[in-house]
Amino acid sequence: QVQLVESGGGLVQPGDSLRLACAVSGRSPGYWTMGWFRQAPGKEREFVAAIRWRDGTTLYADSMKGRFTISRDYTQSSVFLQMNSLKPEDTAIYFCAAQNDSILRPQVGEYDFWGQGTQVTVSS
Repeated sequence: QVQLVESGGGLVQPGDSLRLACAVSGRSPGYWTMGWFRQAPGKEREFVAAIRWRDGTTLYADSMKGRFTISRDYTQSSVFLQMNSLKPEDTAIYFCAAQNDSILRPQVGEYDFWGQGTQVTVSS
């Protein structure tokens, strides 16, 4: 059974950085696409970034480009989201997701497996 477990969230001040991690177990990501999404209170879940596991090709939401970086580590079967220059509007639950093919897509409905999420709060 596929499991995605996020970690690394927390309370930080504006301008700080955080690195989220997503550990994948149950199956090798192989030819998957891994994604990060976030959901703020009262808002829909939105796409942050995605990475094709086999070659590291990435896709970002326009508003995240330049501040957020997605990466993966074969040896750890993990995906990471480096978030810099955090703003209060980045406050949300961040979810890791896996799509069982190699096409980079931003749509929530295209992802087959989801983690439970990790809370990120940016506040002074």
